[in-house]
Amino acid sequence: MLPKFFALLLFVSLNALAASPAELLAGYTAQSGQPANAAKGETFFKASHGQEWQCTSCHGKSPMTGGRHASTDKAIEPLAPAANAKRFTDSAKAEKWFRRNCKDVLARECTAAEKADVLAWLISVR
Repeated sequence: MLPKFFALLLFVSLNALAASPAELLAGYTAQSGQPANAAKGETFFKASHGQEWQCTSCHGKSPMTGGRHASTDKAIEPLAPAANAKRFTDSAKAEKWFRRNCKDVLARECTAAEKADVLAWLISVR
């Protein structure tokens, strides 16, 4: 009986991390207290923020195509959910990469509004 309980607990825990891009967007929008703005997200993604890198340094100009990491040259799959169904389906993974990438691009973590804006734009790209 106990092993079944732990298997069920593990299953529930793993599913809690699963999400959809729309669910993540709703969460960031709720945290920010303002509607997401896809146009601001596109501008943010393509802008230089005073650091050596910008989002496009690794992800490329179009989120529909893959990119390459600026220093390691490691391949990066497309960011847009329309081009990569796995994107933004794991909330912990999305948070991890927003945290890392925002620190590289902004030298700080992104705000919930910035995440919502970028994600709104990425969801809209076809």
